[in-house]
Amino acid sequence: MNIHEYQAKELLRQFGVPTGRGLPAFTVEEAVAAAEKLGSPVFVVKAQIHAGGRGKGGGVKVVKSLDDVRREAGRMLGMTLVTPQTGPQGRIVNRLYIEEGSPIARELYLSCLVDRATSRVAFIASTEGGMDIEQVAHDTPDKIATIRVDPATGYFPYVGRDIAAALRLEGDLQKQCVAMVGGLYNAFIAKDMSLLEINPLVVTEDGKLLCLDAKINFDSNALYRHKDVLAMRDESEEDAKEIEASKFDLSYIALDGNIGCMVNGAGLAMATMDIIKLYGARPANFLDVGGGATREKVTAAFKIITSDPQVEGILVNIFGGIMRCDIIAEGVIAAVKEVGLEVPLVVRLEGTNVELGRKILNESGLNVIAANDLDDAAKKVVAAVKEAA
Repeated sequence: MNIHEYQAKELLRQFGVPTGRGLPAFTVEEAVAAAEKLGSPVFVVKAQIHAGGRGKGGGVKVVKSLDDVRREAGRMLGMTLVTPQTGPQGRIVNRLYIEEGSPIARELYLSCLVDRATSRVAFIASTEGGMDIEQVAHDTPDKIATIRVDPATGYFPYVGRDIAAALRLEGDLQKQCVAMVGGLYNAFIAKDMSLLEINPLVVTEDGKLLCLDAKINFDSNALYRHKDVLAMRDESEEDAKEIEASKFDLSYIALDGNIGCMVNGAGLAMATMDIIKLYGARPANFLDVGGGATREKVTAAFKIITSDPQVEGILVNIFGGIMRCDIIAEGVIAAVKEVGLEVPLVVRLEGTNVELGRKILNESGLNVIAANDLDDAAKKVVAAVKEAA
């Protein structure tokens, strides 16, 4: 789960992490009132969406008067902001963050994430802040340092000193870095974060470290422990199909392809998506119904797939271990009877109760294309979509 920048900063301040002063606004009047309350000679008007690169799309503006705040707030609220991370469809701006301007001397990069290769929390630090870190990693990997925290000991000041050295911070700035990194680590652990990114982390002209931007992702599996975090969820920033899938505990991610997929098991789902691309089409989603799905769950999954207007064909690929093939068949039939079927449907079933599952589908009267294996299924669904076009 993601949250907005202003929410991330509010959360980090609870752990003693230094951020700029700012206030959220949902209307132009609230934006002007926030600027008046801040009383700064310089303001930054920031669009709040769950995507990076806002400045490149006109979603971050530095202004010097209340009239400018009013003008920029009026321009941004309700606009469709397109950034490198939103895709061409963009995101509608419903919230703003009005922040006091900061005199910047240096821009740095700092993030915290789970390094699954070492099973440790790792800090990624670079002197090249404010830039696309992926590009920095590609062009100048020597400018990126990784510092890992031993889970047996947790955070110790030497970690902060190592990070300060990587960021070329000395003297009082080193001390500030040690304290700030400790706060970031504590927040990361306490709130079950999966990613905490500060870009840029700035050194101000008066020698202060400040988190000028903050991006936080949380482990969705741990949200039941954090009702305060769950309350920050902004469903308007999420795909409606993903929201619906979460109600049925389905692992669903919307993609930009044309073949809808319903699979059980994450590994099989990834293989299914790969082979669809191999044969010249693109998956419209990742959808894992899990090992113990009910008929109702499968029905919901199928309805979510068919609600996507991009879907031109559907591939159901089930290898029944814990999952029973007859349950899949019953769920598909129930969904089709409710929402109809206007695109080709290819079904590959194998495993527990496979003969019963096939019998149910064969006797349903549905126009189902049977497949023998994964390769056969991918070929057939891609061919059926091309033929239907």
